[in-house]
Amino acid sequence: MERLSGKVILVWGFKRALLAILAGAIGVLALPPFGFFAAMFVSFTLLVWLLDGAAAGPDSGFLGRLWPAFTTGWLFGFGYFVAGLWWLGHALLIDADQFAWALPLAILGLPAFLAIFYGVAAALSRLLWSDGMGRIAALAFGFGLLEWLRSFLFTGFPWNAIGYGAMPIPMMMQSAHVIGVLGVTVLAVFVFAVPALLGTRQGRVPGIGLAVLIAAAHFGYGYYALNLPEPTPAPGKTAPVVRIVQPAIDQEAKMDTAADRNAIFDKHLSLSVQPPANGGKRPDIIVWPETAIPFILTDNQDALTRIADQLDDDQILITGAVRVEDMGPGVEPRYYNSVYVIDGRGQIIGASDKTHLVPFGEYVPFENILGYLGIENVVELPGGFSAAASRQLLTLPDGIKLYPLICYEIIFPNEMTPEIRQADAILNVTNDAWFGDTPGPYQHFLQARVRAVEQGLPLIRSANTGVSAYVDAHGRLISGIDFNEQGFVDAALGGATVSRIDDSVRKAYFWLIIGIVGIIAVISRMGFISRAN
Repeated sequence: MERLSGKVILVWGFKRALLAILAGAIGVLALPPFGFFAAMFVSFTLLVWLLDGAAAGPDSGFLGRLWPAFTTGWLFGFGYFVAGLWWLGHALLIDADQFAWALPLAILGLPAFLAIFYGVAAALSRLLWSDGMGRIAALAFGFGLLEWLRSFLFTGFPWNAIGYGAMPIPMMMQSAHVIGVLGVTVLAVFVFAVPALLGTRQGRVPGIGLAVLIAAAHFGYGYYALNLPEPTPAPGKTAPVVRIVQPAIDQEAKMDTAADRNAIFDKHLSLSVQPPANGGKRPDIIVWPETAIPFILTDNQDALTRIADQLDDDQILITGAVRVEDMGPGVEPRYYNSVYVIDGRGQIIGASDKTHLVPFGEYVPFENILGYLGIENVVELPGGFSAAASRQLLTLPDGIKLYPLICYEIIFPNEMTPEIRQADAILNVTNDAWFGDTPGPYQHFLQARVRAVEQGLPLIRSANTGVSAYVDAHGRLISGIDFNEQGFVDAALGGATVSRIDDSVRKAYFWLIIGIVGIIAVISRMGFISRAN
């Protein structure tokens, strides 16, 4: 290990840049659909050694001294985000004649921008760099702080935060309930980077010892949480049965003629009224994916009548749809990406609009400037979608409350408003058909499961092509449908975890962890930590 670390520390020029990119790309193997979390140990060990060798000339100024570390972190991030997000380009090929020109921006441009966060994380870490365990703590501090910033700056895009690489299975997800994905990220970076101490010896005993304790706590709490007693329904109360529909409709078909749109609607209805498998209970709640209804529902009374004809009076349909708001004569209407609740009589009895829109997918930032340059939404709507001012809980006639999150809203921990404390489950409707059979839908599903664990709530997830599933409050897959398979699953709606932790507590723990690794890095930098072997 010492010989290898020496070679990595001293590598220079093109080979150094290539190794940094490769180190970042290797880490993506920890994410779905691979789930090989050990890849992160290789990734971050190489990064530590590369930063050990990221030295500037003696005459460099303050920024000059940080530049080698920044470029190393940026190259690492570029490799990580290109390997982890290349599938975004698939959405542009749905209408290739219009959007193929933007492929380089999606595949290389966005990763190049996101890599700036990791470049800054590396530069910040290098400010606190020292020998031994201190530099491992510095790296955890830098990455934890910058992943937090990535979650909300420039509307936020916390996709594939490092912590997800430490949570491939439910036993390894439970820590997120206490410290959140950001807290897990800080500790994960520390643990993943610790093998670097084997190559440079200094601080390896305390560093490896602390990493073993963190890993033991991570697995131990997971085992403990998964073996807690399950919540039981109130006496005399039967858990409602939820049917999750996955129509598996190709995205190009959703953009075709009126006849195709009617066929899409028919397919959703047909799957909704199929008899339960194995003679099970008829579903009480039926869930369709994001924008499942391929026309403006409020302009189509026949569609509402057909829903009423197919549903029993006490059944409920929850569906994604485009909602239009008339703004008056001479003013363009506003369009919202919404979820409707429709009762068995065909009446819309509830709705919630998306609050966090996808840049360039649902709206164009700085539209007056970029629109002049010919940059348009991928979604074809005049002016794109509008964002709702607030999220509305969906309250069903039997009193059940669902917290609705549309598409990628579920990847944002800060989208969980205090109203979620009143919810009985998280509802996530999405249409990942835009991304084909790529890692994207699987990565999305993992992040949705972790959100359920954080909040201690079951997850009802309907995705057009997958992954559709019912997940319990511990992130365990109770029932689901294979990717790209057309069908449905029925599941009894379970309860929340026995002891739910508030988001404010998770945030406090995150800052406590950031503070601890920061203090370790600072006192090590000042020479107060022994270079124990």
